[in-house]
Amino acid sequence: MLVRHATVSDADAVTLAQVRAWQKAYAGIISDGYLAALDPVARAQWRRSILTEPERVTATFVAVDGDAVVGYTDVGPSQEGQEAGEIYAIYVHPDHWRRGAGGVLMRAALDHLTADGPRPVRLWVIEANQPARRFYERHGFVTDGAVRVEEFASTPITEVRYTRPAGA
Repeated sequence: MLVRHATVSDADAVTLAQVRAWQKAYAGIISDGYLAALDPVARAQWRRSILTEPERVTATFVAVDGDAVVGYTDVGPSQEGQEAGEIYAIYVHPDHWRRGAGGVLMRAALDHLTADGPRPVRLWVIEANQPARRFYERHGFVTDGAVRVEEFASTPITEVRYTRPAGA
């Protein structure tokens, strides 16, 4: 499994990984209708804009298995302040779950966010997404008490914030 910086040509594969991961991981959490309506082709244009406007995220990394992009992570400064880094997204296509892609993406994200020295790294996760929460905990993240509610298809979804302490 290889990790590299994403390019605009990765947009279709990145959005396919995200949409399929959402559809599997969030089944029973977010409405089936909302998940079924997610369209990787339509979302690819939005992804291209992120990859061509580097000020939107500091870096996007992709996990590559052979020639196939199987997952990605978006990282940058914390939305709550510059003292911490943040993993905005980390998704792997479900066909590649538990094959190491998530781990190599997490290492790339953490290496990038702490390249200038130790600092905390944060991320938000849907509270009901227990597999993702266990993954983050294995990588040294702990819940820090922050909670927010996002709406998906008019349904409030609770998210909890995880922080990996500086130097962890």
